[in-house]
Amino acid sequence: MDARAIIATLRKGGTPDADSLAWFAQGLADGTVSDAQAGAFAMGVCLNGLDDTGRAALTAAMRDSGKVLHWDLDAPVLDKHSTGGVGDCVSLILAPALAACGVYVPMISGRGLGHTGGTLDKLEAIPGFRTTLTEDQFRHVVAKVGCAIVSASADIAPADKRLYAIRDVTATVESLDLITASILSKKLAAGLEGLVLDVKCGSGAFMKSQDDARALARALVDTAKATGCPTSALITDMSQPLAPSLGNALEVIDVMRVLTGASSGRLLDLTIALGGALLEQAGISDGNAKIDQAIANGAAAEKFGAMVYAMGGPVHFVEDWSRFLPEAPVIREVSAPKTGTVTAIDGEALGLAVVELGGGRQIETDVVDPAVGLSDVVSIGDKLTKGQPLARIHAAREAQADAAVKAVLSAITIGDRPATPQPLILEHIT
Repeated sequence: MDARAIIATLRKGGTPDADSLAWFAQGLADGTVSDAQAGAFAMGVCLNGLDDTGRAALTAAMRDSGKVLHWDLDAPVLDKHSTGGVGDCVSLILAPALAACGVYVPMISGRGLGHTGGTLDKLEAIPGFRTTLTEDQFRHVVAKVGCAIVSASADIAPADKRLYAIRDVTATVESLDLITASILSKKLAAGLEGLVLDVKCGSGAFMKSQDDARALARALVDTAKATGCPTSALITDMSQPLAPSLGNALEVIDVMRVLTGASSGRLLDLTIALGGALLEQAGISDGNAKIDQAIANGAAAEKFGAMVYAMGGPVHFVEDWSRFLPEAPVIREVSAPKTGTVTAIDGEALGLAVVELGGGRQIETDVVDPAVGLSDVVSIGDKLTKGQPLARIHAAREAQADAAVKAVLSAITIGDRPATPQPLILEHIT
């Protein structure tokens, strides 16, 4: 095999065969392929694309570039992936709810990316919680509790780790083929028997339009199925935050309110819809009702507590969660500047405001402050009088709170006419 020949095929608008893509992925993992060749490969795919067969072959090759887990358990092994949004903490509710329904969830998750929060960062707001486990520890928690949410080890899809870093510095991140292969290679390396995808669109998502979200969802579903994993997708609305809070500890609070029956709304609704679709895809009937019941009767909360304890967190976290989560020293309300109705919310701007507060990363080495963020954010359609709160800011310093006030006021539009929010679930792709 020759990297130059593979790159030349892409440059001419062709798709390399499966053996060539497998060789290139292994070369990414072991260093046989240089950074220059990796960059040229990424640019070739970004400009000319792959056909459906090539996209599936690249995904499988990147999956197989490292460790692929296999499970010997007595129930289906399932998972969910979200393309990213603001106030999206569904994974923390869905994984234990699925476990309470009798399936296994080995969830390999990521950290915050751009304006969107990261599942691992949220869990690490819980004192002692360890998202980095050895394979033996990961297997033990999944078998014992039914779910574990961890970071990818160095030997999971190493080709993707290398190629992602190259894409980031070569302006080739926005490629449907490379996005698909990146997302699925890590998920499929977990040895899944079923996957549901939450593909978001709107102001708080990476995909702003429903057409773009549909194209990504279709590519993900078709590619996952071609590599042997039954998969479906929901296209969901991200024209406003999913939960009323943005920020790591603050989103854990929203999670605990749902798990303990103190809150409902869009966060609970989407959890039920995704979990129900995944269970029914695995042949388990009445999926929505089963997820709903697991949350309502406290079984999901019990599983969450067991996972937290098994992964280094407090033993009584579920019973006394408010005592363990960090609080920011500066809390400031943002008041509505006029009377009217909330007609639009710029979710990306709110997410970036949380990053500026220290709740996300400007560069990879930044340390995240788990306590900062926004809470009690209004929703589209809310009617307000002048002076009512739009959101509550949680900051480490007064100056940061001042900047966040301006960001919130700019991100939330108040109009004179009634406004109706988009439906939460826009499409179901099977």
